[in-house]
Formats: sequence, structure tokens, C-alpha cells
Amino acid sequence: MNQSNSNRRKFLKNASVLSGMYLLSGFKNELRSETIPQTNTKPIITNRIKFAVINIDHPHIYGMTDAIKRGGGELVALYAKQPDLVAAFLKLYPEAKLAKNENEILEDPAIHLVLSSGIPDERAPLGIRVMKHGKDYLTDKPGIITLEQLAAVKKVQQETKRIYSIMYSERFENKATEKASKLVAAGAIGQVIQTVNLAPHRINNGIGKTGLAVRPDWFWDKKRFGGILTDIGSHQFDQYLHFTGSTEAEVLMSQVGNVHHPDKPLFEDFGDVMLSGNGGTGYIRVDWFTPDGLDTWGDGRLTILGTDGFIEVRKNTDIASGLKGGNHLYMANKTEMVHIDCNNEVLPFGPLLVDDVLNRTETAMSQKHCFLATELALKAQKKAKALKLKKP
Repeated sequence: MNQSNSNRRKFLKNASVLSGMYLLSGFKNELRSETIPQTNTKPIITNRIKFAVINIDHPHIYGMTDAIKRGGGELVALYAKQPDLVAAFLKLYPEAKLAKNENEILEDPAIHLVLSSGIPDERAPLGIRVMKHGKDYLTDKPGIITLEQLAAVKKVQQETKRIYSIMYSERFENKATEKASKLVAAGAIGQVIQTVNLAPHRINNGIGKTGLAVRPDWFWDKKRFGGILTDIGSHQFDQYLHFTGSTEAEVLMSQVGNVHHPDKPLFEDFGDVMLSGNGGTGYIRVDWFTPDGLDTWGDGRLTILGTDGFIEVRKNTDIASGLKGGNHLYMANKTEMVHIDCNNEVLPFGPLLVDDVLNRTETAMSQKHCFLATELALKAQKKAKALKLKKP
């Protein structure tokens, strides 16, 4: 082993000081570490709206339900076809009445909002039915899996003026990413030039209540989930638009491949994209190659480059620093280098969406942004070149 490399590793491992501060080799300044306390938290006002759930094929529905309950939503009904999934959901949310069918929920005038994490190709048709019944809709990502579905959804949304929202949880449900939003909005790193999103995922994910240890048949069929850029990539297009402030963008390059799952010919396990927009550029990489040795479902990372500094968000883990858990934010700008533990950050999406349902506003996410993020993902998927790697 090279002696200088060995010494450097020992230094990085041992060079910690009081209060969690770290000294990084090669930097003249000290990296300050802090935990940001909750500020301006509002008490939850219960029963502001009534909401229901239809179809729960993916456990993301739990995070979605919790978000709306944080906003003061009252869960009143559930409909799903699978008895085992229904039993698990009602164990956590016994207040929900089990409906006999979908129409029992759609035709209930007291229900304002419907949530769904059904099979991806069924989400847009359900959303159309929800809007036609005069209700707002929050779906798991991907909320729409073809450009034809997108056109149909946009048409009905314009006709009904209902909310069609997609839970981009890698932004809305990640506290460090929420903190990054505030810092960027405050000008902490100047004008944003580029975002880089790295979003690895684990296939056999038994971690937490939103994980799937065994994937269902539809998971492996591109016709059901839309392709890797449409599916997990949808999060990253949302973040690209959000942080660069782009209202127009184009896909410069995209590629997808099935590198390591020959027994699943309709599956994709790798994809990446280059973007250019009127607010900045972007690079996205998504994959299903999280190794079993990692302590989370994926080492998600977001880097935001600005004219006066940069931010890196380590969403779920940080194997280099020794800091435990996720929600880590690192920033360097003209005045400081800082690590922020964001675990106490408040997540505003649920309360804001409930506000929008009540006030007919767009504070949680604009409808245009929601559809544009989806459109970019769908176009990137459609134009993607097939990745062909030489086998050893």
C-alpha cells in the first residue's frame, strides 16, 4: 500500500473535533458542522379535508398518506383489490373505511382528494376518472408513463381545473433536499448553473415500510412501469427543473440498458440523461445497482453548482464521513464551508397541497412544473439509445 495514501486515510478518519466538526485535507478553512433546529413550525389543524386511497400496489402510499395527514387531511376510505395489502394498510391506518369498490369513493361528495400508488400504467387512467368526478389527485411516481397518457391527462385537467399532482418524494420527502431549496432560494450559492443527480436504487429492498423485498411481476415489464427514465428518473427531472428554475428544457442525450438482468428482457437497470434548459443544465443517472453491503436502498446524491458556490446533498447515507443516517448537506460558498444535519427540517409538501385543495392555488407545485417534469422524462425515455456494453 502506498504510504502517503495510507497516512491520508488515517488522517481523514481521525481528524474530528468537538461538536462534530471535521477538518478536510487540502482545505485551509474549517468545515463547520451544525444541526438546524425546526423553525416556524405550524401546528397541524386536523380534518381540514377528507381524503381517500385507491390502489396500493407500491408501499410509497404510506409516505404519501403521512404527508397529507401532516397537512391536516382526514383519511376516510380505502379501496384496493389485494387482501394482504389492504390488511397491512388498515393496520397502520384503522380510521380508513374499506370501500366496496372504486366508485364508492369517487361518488362520495365529501371526499376532496384521492391518493394512489397503483401499478404505474393504471395511474393516469385513474387520475382522469378522479378529476372527472370533481376531485383532486395525488399519485405516486411515475404518475404518467406515455406521451399519449400525458396528452389525455392534460386535456381533462384543463377541462376540470382539478389538481393532478405527482409525489416526487426524492425532493418533497427528503429533508436535506428541502434545506437545499431554501439555501438556493436565498442566494447562498449564487445563480444555479447545473444540477447533477445520481439516483441508485436497490431491487430487493426490504428496508423500511416503503421497501419491497420481493418485486411483483409488473416491476419487470417496461410496458407496465414505463422504463427506467420514466420511472425512477421522474424524480430527477423534477429536481432539475426546480433547482435551475427552468421553464423550458430539452433532452440532449439519453441512453438506457439492461446490463445485468438477461433473464428479465423487458427490464431496464441503467439510464442516464443530459439536459439543457433556460435556467441551467443537468445530468441524471439512475440505476438498480445498489449493493447489498450498503446500509440503505440507495446512495442518492444531488450536486447543485452555482456561480458563487456549490451544494451537495447526501440523501440517504454518507459512507465517507462516518456520519450516520441520511439528510446530510454540504455547502461551500464565498464565506464558508459547512456541513448541515437536516434531520430536523420541516417537510412542507403535504400542508401546502392541502392548502391548494382548499384554496385552488399552486403553492405545493405548479401544474405546469408537474407536467413538464413528466414530459421531459417521457421524451428522454422515448429517444433513449440502447446501451450496449462489451461482455467480458
